[in-house]
Amino acid sequence: MTSSPKQLQKQAPTRELAEAALAKTEARFYSSLDANDMIYQFDASRDYNPAPHLAAIKAPLFAINSADDQVNPPELGILETEIKRVAKGRYILLPITDLTTGHGTHSNPAVWGNYLQELLTLSEKPAH
Repeated sequence: MTSSPKQLQKQAPTRELAEAALAKTEARFYSSLDANDMIYQFDASRDYNPAPHLAAIKAPLFAINSADDQVNPPELGILETEIKRVAKGRYILLPITDLTTGHGTHSNPAVWGNYLQELLTLSEKPAH
């Protein structure tokens, strides 16, 4: 589960509701996922390491993470450290709110859309 514990608790505050939510999630996964696809997805990211190439990025780059992301937990400090290697890089840590949903926050532009607008505006400026 990669959602926000805060959101999961709100959605299913009792054991009965949590078990029902889990059963629903399992049923959805079993009906739509293929085990081979999951193995491929995990294997594809097993040795992914962008670090050696970060210094080559010349364009402005915003690295946005949510404080409740369990896939890329900010407590590890990896993104915060590595973004320094990107010349025009900026690390943005979104605080946990009622709109953040852990790793799934990346699919909610209502949370980070203002940063996208800022990045697009910054990217329009001619390089000096």
